[in-house]
Amino acid sequence: MFLLEATTIILGVCVFTLILLSLKKDVPGQRQDLRLPPGPIPLPLIGNLLIQLNARRLLRSLLKLREKFGSIYMIHLGPRPIVVLSGYQVLKEALVDKKEEFGARGKIPLAEYILQGYGITVSNGERSKQLRRFVLMTLRNFGMGKRSIEKRIQEEAHFLVEALRKTNRLPFDPTFFFSQSVSNIICSVVFGNRFDYEDQKYLSLLKNINEVLRFMNSTLGLIFACFPRIMKCLPGPHHGRMRNLVELKDFVTEKIKVHQETLDPNSPRDFIDCFLKKMGEEKENPETQFYIENLVGSTVNLFFAGTETVSTTLRYGFLILLKYPKVEEKIHEEIERVIGRERCPSMEDRSRMPYTDAVIHEVQRFADIIPTGLPHSVTQDVQLQGYCIPKDTDVFPMLTTALHDPEQFSDPVHFNPNHFLNENGTFKKKEAFLPFSTGKRVCLGEGLARMELFLFLTTILQNFTLKPTGDAENIDLTPELSTVGHLPQAYTLCMLPR
Repeated sequence: MFLLEATTIILGVCVFTLILLSLKKDVPGQRQDLRLPPGPIPLPLIGNLLIQLNARRLLRSLLKLREKFGSIYMIHLGPRPIVVLSGYQVLKEALVDKKEEFGARGKIPLAEYILQGYGITVSNGERSKQLRRFVLMTLRNFGMGKRSIEKRIQEEAHFLVEALRKTNRLPFDPTFFFSQSVSNIICSVVFGNRFDYEDQKYLSLLKNINEVLRFMNSTLGLIFACFPRIMKCLPGPHHGRMRNLVELKDFVTEKIKVHQETLDPNSPRDFIDCFLKKMGEEKENPETQFYIENLVGSTVNLFFAGTETVSTTLRYGFLILLKYPKVEEKIHEEIERVIGRERCPSMEDRSRMPYTDAVIHEVQRFADIIPTGLPHSVTQDVQLQGYCIPKDTDVFPMLTTALHDPEQFSDPVHFNPNHFLNENGTFKKKEAFLPFSTGKRVCLGEGLARMELFLFLTTILQNFTLKPTGDAENIDLTPELSTVGHLPQAYTLCMLPR
């Protein structure tokens, strides 16, 4: 009996010692003399999960902690410490005024597992610097922000309108209509071609992306993000989501092989060709970041991000218009007055359509599809409003707190296009409008996304009137999922030709 008790005590001491050691390593570079941000006391191993952080309502939990601890506080997701930044002024100071210190990418375990640190999204240091510069330059060369990409969007909007006509005024789910059309824009830039809406392989990939997005915003997704090493060893549905990303990676790899076989360095057709050409030019450079793993990773990043962010915003936007038909009516009036029905909308029209422009901005603000922002990491010990954030600590820049800042928006909890309109009806810019983030890690596709949102929305409303399948007043705009991302409630609608 004594031996059993002694063994139990020894084991308990060993476990307690291991826990203390793990806690000591929680904060990278932690020193006793640092004034760390305040926050709830974490439990060993699980951190603040279960007690202060509700996995099903993570965003609500984070906002509640802000009320108690202020605009800068620290939480633990499992053993991992994260500093949470809230409010427009704090975000501006960190991401803009101290952009070098806050310019690294934080951990995204699912992406790191599949891409192993390669590509644009999860890379840091010289790799991130070289790849971001190259991607931005290549996207511009292929027309981002220019007439050439505008024409591609106009053509794809035409294909979308024809597909929507085939719904014959009957109720339908718009999810994959928007995903296919938006994805085809980035596909034309990256792969050099678009895909037919009936292409089953293409539709399967889009479904994979949608499932991965839902997983990332689920309780299981949060658990995976907290304990990736453990979760990889445990059975469960998360392995299906990892297979979804592997299939996407395999699709991209196969496309790259075809490009390698048909490459003409003197006449690059798309992003992949440009990257392959750069690989050939730098093959003798030992410091180069242009090799096949980074090409695969970057292409997966572009395909994923270029598909879901804009299509999710469109899906949320049309749900909002179904609930507020008077807003839709005003857009119709502006389209009739400025564009008419004889020609397709163009980006030149936007400056003459302040109400439509304001509605699109308000949709982005209200939908708030990436409320926590993508995680950042600090490159060195940095002081922020009296607190020290140790080097390599991950940071959540809560973009939602800028988009819902009551000092910047008079009625932040409600949808109101007047947030972006002056008293005389002209468009009004707002500094706190940060759906694409800001600073060194601002979204590379911001210009493309703005064009897509305007041209797709105006082209659809030029050709159709929206009809809800139920009572408009009962439409629920509350997100179906609300953790690190916002996804709208599933819905159907009818589109009546005008």
